[in-house]
Amino acid sequence: MTNDTQSKTTVAFVGTGRMGAPMATRLLKAGFVVRVWNRSPERVKPLVELGAIATSSPADAATGADVLVTMLPDGPLVGAAMGGPQGALDTLRRGSVWLQMSSIGVEWTAQLLELADHHGVVFVDAPVSGSVGPAEAGTLLVLAGGPEGVRSQVAPVFDAMGRETMWLGEAGAGSKAKLVLNNWLVGLVESIAETLHFTEALGLDPELIIELLEDAPIGSPYAVAKARQMLAADFAPSFTLKLASKDADLAVASARSAGIDLRVTNSFIDAWHLAIANGHGDEDLSVVYTNSTS
Repeated sequence: MTNDTQSKTTVAFVGTGRMGAPMATRLLKAGFVVRVWNRSPERVKPLVELGAIATSSPADAATGADVLVTMLPDGPLVGAAMGGPQGALDTLRRGSVWLQMSSIGVEWTAQLLELADHHGVVFVDAPVSGSVGPAEAGTLLVLAGGPEGVRSQVAPVFDAMGRETMWLGEAGAGSKAKLVLNNWLVGLVESIAETLHFTEALGLDPELIIELLEDAPIGSPYAVAKARQMLAADFAPSFTLKLASKDADLAVASARSAGIDLRVTNSFIDAWHLAIANGHGDEDLSVVYTNSTS
């Protein structure tokens, strides 16, 4: 798809929050015509200044769209935006492509695939790995599942938002992979918090331990960055605790349905729920450091 073709391709973007806004920005910069809708209308204003078309409802956004992207916090919100009153499926023409890029888990993905099939819309399950920084830089990893026949058509859309698209199989495979990756991530963050508290309890300087991890094969750039963020008490959100906890809950439920128990995740998820109840849900998930003292 050339830039001239992209300028004639209309993408409806439903959900322009912390992740959706930079993703939609990347599409605008790549030359796509972008129609945007968000539950909080003020969130679309910066996109309109860049050339996006503001719309009054998901149905309005989907009017005339070739491709529609959903990027909303959970399955119920995606379902309401697509199939509810003034939902996008009221106006999205048959044969159009729906890129479902929210993290919604296995069950909701199956429900939305059925909904798309009922309306004659091609459904691609494509959650992303990465937070706000990679979304702004266009370096997200797209975890895609969907029919082979549509992959070349949607490649330019994915390429505008991410550094790589991994096709993992049919619709549903992307959401399964996202659950596995995010379960790894939440366990790593909890382990980092525990490691820092353990270090302090032994009377060691946690900064020295971070330096050791930075140089050791067992360390990772992500772990080191999160450890420093914890020690600095810098909880400006990149990936909020409430969204990380939501994904952990989805992983636990999916694992249970598959007949296994995520013992590590189950060991701390109640403490994360309590931290959210205590008002930390909109902070970065690294805030669990302040709630992991025992």
